[in-house]
Amino acid sequence: MNTNMFALASALSDHDLLARLGTLAEKEREATAELVAHLAALDARPSVYAAQGCGSLFGYCTSVLRLSEDATCNRIAAARACRLFPVVLDRLASGAVSLTSVRMLRPHLTPENHEAVLASASGKTLREIEALIAELAPRPDVPTSVRKLPDPAPRPVAAPPAEGHLSPASSIAAPPMAPAARRPIIETTSPERYRVQFTIGKESHETLRRLQDLLRREIPDGDAGVIVERALRLLLEKVEKAKFAATSRPRRAIRRETDTAPLPNEARTPALHSRDIPNAVQRGAWRRDGGRCAFVSKDGVRCRERVFLEFHHGQAHALGGPATLDNIALRCRRHNQYEGERVFGPRAWKGSPRRNARQ
Repeated sequence: MNTNMFALASALSDHDLLARLGTLAEKEREATAELVAHLAALDARPSVYAAQGCGSLFGYCTSVLRLSEDATCNRIAAARACRLFPVVLDRLASGAVSLTSVRMLRPHLTPENHEAVLASASGKTLREIEALIAELAPRPDVPTSVRKLPDPAPRPVAAPPAEGHLSPASSIAAPPMAPAARRPIIETTSPERYRVQFTIGKESHETLRRLQDLLRREIPDGDAGVIVERALRLLLEKVEKAKFAATSRPRRAIRRETDTAPLPNEARTPALHSRDIPNAVQRGAWRRDGGRCAFVSKDGVRCRERVFLEFHHGQAHALGGPATLDNIALRCRRHNQYEGERVFGPRAWKGSPRRNARQ
């Protein structure tokens, strides 16, 4: 039965596939809320899981229910929250909040605020939940610190087996593996304040120290956070100038086709029929769309993507669409391709029969 699930799903039409996914997601939310409710009841009866040979509810979930450790932590946190605030179950079943959101919010819920907080958390991403928590329990700024990390210890290599006992799998010892790099931290600590933690190399550290020395008049305490803020602003200006030719004195964006007098070399811009998008149009589209994919579904849902953005012609360039602000909008890579396929059909890859037929 299970081995046929993918085959059955693959055989569905686009409409039926989306409908089925919606139904399954709804059932999963309801089942999750029901599981959390039963775990809350079991949490109040420790002797029950103790009789099953489990010393904790965590042990029961992982060993008997075969939940992963992460899944167990989220569900136990939600179960203990719903024992105090049963409305959590309704929010979980409807999909208004996720298990992770409930786990994060649980320490900050009170009889007085839980309804308002859960309502505010409805539909929010984890980053937005962090910002909400920062409003509920703001923390002071962390002190600036720069310290040297200890050298990572290499992973020990197992000694080779005794002579005469080599096997094909163990005849050559594997080289030491580099330790996993620590992930950078960006954490909301209070409204509009963030803690940022990352690791830099020796050369970057020396550059930071040199900047601290050179900026003593402007930044007497040499606060690395202030220096990084300045550096980010300068880098952003540089990147925007490189990508969109950002300037405080923008030139005329587009030459009208009725203009007959030649423009100076420094003021020339691509013609309306050109594939090149004028820098002023790129800047305007980026500002108007807020640096985010502007695709909106038929149900009014706007895409959340902010990375790998591309400039999309509303009226396709191949069909005469101009490179004007009214016709250019931001799209993520997937939606830009999707829009193209809606106009021209599925992409034909090099060497495919369809592409060769076109040629």
